[in-house]
Amino acid sequence: MLAKESALVFILDLLFIWFFRDPERTASGTGDEIVSPADGKVVHIRGNTACIFMNFHNVHVNRAPVSGKIVQMHHRDGGYLPAFSKDSHNNERNIICIESDYGLVKMTQIAGTVPRRIDTYFNVGDRVTRGERIGMIRFGSRVDITPPEGFALTIKKGDRVKAAVSIVARKMDEASEAIPYNNNNKGE
Repeated sequence: MLAKESALVFILDLLFIWFFRDPERTASGTGDEIVSPADGKVVHIRGNTACIFMNFHNVHVNRAPVSGKIVQMHHRDGGYLPAFSKDSHNNERNIICIESDYGLVKMTQIAGTVPRRIDTYFNVGDRVTRGERIGMIRFGSRVDITPPEGFALTIKKGDRVKAAVSIVARKMDEASEAIPYNNNNKGE
C-alpha cells in the first residue's frame, strides 16, 4: 500500500512541476506590435478585445504584451465559472493597464473554475518590458487583451497563441490594414 501511495505522490509531484513550468522566452516583433500575454487558444473576439483561454496543459505565466508603465491595477473578487464561459465576466479578475508609447493597453487576468489565486508580480508605477513575466493564474483561466486605439487585432477565434511570441495586434497606418498573424503554435 505504501508503494502505491508513494507512486501517486510522485506522479502528482511531476504533474505540478510540469504545470508550473516557466520556459525562457524572448519577445518577438517590433515596438508597434503587441505580443500575446498568455499561452492558449483565442476563444472570443469582442470588439477589439481578444480572450485567450489557458487550458491545463498551457504555460500559465503571463507576460507583458508591451513595454510601458503600469498606470492602473484593479483586483475584483467574483465567482469561479469556467473561464471560457460567456458568463465568466462575473469571475474574480485583475485588470492591469499599461501606458505604452502607443497608448493604453488593457490586460485582464480572469480566474476560472479551479484557480483560486491570481498572482501579479508588479504594482502601479512599475515599468515593464514587452515579454517580461508579469504574473500567473493558477490552473486554467483566461487573459483578455485590449490594444490601444490605432491598433488592430491580427488573430481570430480558434487561433493558438504563445505568450511573448505570438503577435496579437499591429499598429495601423491610414493606408493599410493589419496583416493577420498565422500562428500554429500548440504551446509548450
